[in-house]
Amino acid sequence: MKIGELARETGVSVRLLRYYEEQGLLGSERTSGGQRVYGPDAPAVVRRIRALLAAGLPTRVIAEVLDCVCGSEAEIEPCLSPLLVARLDAIDEQIHDLQGTRSSLAELVAASEGRQIAAAD
Repeated sequence: MKIGELARETGVSVRLLRYYEEQGLLGSERTSGGQRVYGPDAPAVVRRIRALLAAGLPTRVIAEVLDCVCGSEAEIEPCLSPLLVARLDAIDEQIHDLQGTRSSLAELVAASEGRQIAAAD
């Protein structure tokens, strides 16, 4: 499968596919003319990459754990669970910190404008 076909099938731009390859996430062979040719599993790999990116994992981490993803993009080997739990904990901490920052900022705005701002849920 050529890069344009893979882009059409996955809805991912050619530029992003090249980036994934540069990051070691996606492999290809080259024709004698230098064109990239991807294996039959490439669309599934791209979907897995997209799912891991959507979960907030950086590409350097995805490169390390991509082999722990099997089947569909939602099927994760148990070896990946500790990493995902740690990432989730980090995001929860960021959310907590941001909520505190928002509250402080809301108080400052309220004091400067003499009004109250509704708290975020």
